[in-house]
Amino acid sequence: MVKVENLHIEFDSFSLKDIYFHVKKGEYFMLLGASGAGKSVVLESIAGLIPIKKGNILLNDKNITSTAIQKRKIGLVFQDFALFPHLSVKENICYPLKIRKTAKPAIEEKLKALSCELNIDHLLDRKIETLSGGEKQRVALARTLTLEPEVLLLDEPLSSMDVGLKGELRRILRRLNKQGQTIIHVTHDYEEAISLASRIAIMHEGTLIQSGTPKEVFTHPKNKFVANFGGIKNFYEAKLEENTQKETIKAIITENISFTILTKLKAKTGSVLIGQKNIIISTDKHPTSSINQFKGIIQEIIPARLGYELLIDCGILFYVAITTDTFNELNYKEEQMVWVAFNPSAVKFIPG
Repeated sequence: MVKVENLHIEFDSFSLKDIYFHVKKGEYFMLLGASGAGKSVVLESIAGLIPIKKGNILLNDKNITSTAIQKRKIGLVFQDFALFPHLSVKENICYPLKIRKTAKPAIEEKLKALSCELNIDHLLDRKIETLSGGEKQRVALARTLTLEPEVLLLDEPLSSMDVGLKGELRRILRRLNKQGQTIIHVTHDYEEAISLASRIAIMHEGTLIQSGTPKEVFTHPKNKFVANFGGIKNFYEAKLEENTQKETIKAIITENISFTILTKLKAKTGSVLIGQKNIIISTDKHPTSSINQFKGIIQEIIPARLGYELLIDCGILFYVAITTDTFNELNYKEEQMVWVAFNPSAVKFIPG
C-alpha cells in the first residue's frame, strides 16, 4: 500500500536518515517518538509537502515521490487543524468538494454521512471559533475524509484533548480503521500506540530504530530508549557469566550485584530489563531462595495512575509498581527497609 524507502531529508539543524517502512492496506500504523524526532517530517513527506531529494514514496507500488499533492489520494489532518475561521463547520467540511466542483447533491450526501459518522451533525451552522478542541479535530477529520483518501495521515490528533475527548476520538478512529481506512498516525503517546495501532515504528533523532506490533516492540525492546518509551524503567547494562550449560545464568550488573536469568543466547554482553510489575516487594526476605532478592531502602514513593511506584535503592535503583490496596495495607514509608525479589523468567536479556 504505502512504502517509504531510504528516505533522507536534510535541514540546517536536523536530518532524517535512511527511513524505511511499509504500511499494508487497511492497517493502522503508528510513528511513535519524542518531540523533535522527525515524525511529522515523515508524514509531510508522504503528503507531498516537503520535497524529497533522496529516497522514494510509493502508493500501491506506484512511485509518487514527485507527484503533486492534490494527485496523491492522501489526506493529512494537521495538529493545529488548519480550519478556515471565517467559514462555518458545514462550509469547512464541504470546501474540498466545492473546489473540485462536485455536484451539490453529492456534496450534501457526503456532508450528511460524515457529520453523522463523526457526531458533528448538530454543529454544522456553528463558527469554528465557538468549537472545542475535540470538535475542531472532528471537523478537520471530516473535511479530509470528504475526498475519500486511500491513506489518512494524522499528526498528533489527540495531543490537545482531555481524557474524555481522547477516548471518544479513539473510538472514532478505531471505527474508521475497521471500515477499511488505512491510517498513518504520528504521536509521542505510548498509550495511543497500545490502544490504536496494529503496527508501530519508534523514531529517535531522525532515525527509525525499531518496528513491529506493539507487543513485539514493547515486550522485546531493542534498547533502553525503546524500553523507556514502553514504560520500562528497570534497564541495566550486564555481562553474562560463561555458560555452564545450566538452565540459568548469571548476569553481572555491578561488582556486587548480579541477576539469575534464563537465556539461551550466547552473547557475552548486553542489557537486562525487568517490568515494574514483575518485582515483588516485602518487609521480609522472600522464603524462596531460588529467585533474585535484594535488600534496599525506599527512596521515593510516587503516585501513579493505577497505584504507586516505589523507587528502591539496593545498590542499584529498582522501580516497583504496586496497587493502591497493597500500598494502603502495608503502609510503606520513605526510608523504610524492604526486600525486592523477582524470578529469573521475569528478566529479559537484550544482546549487544
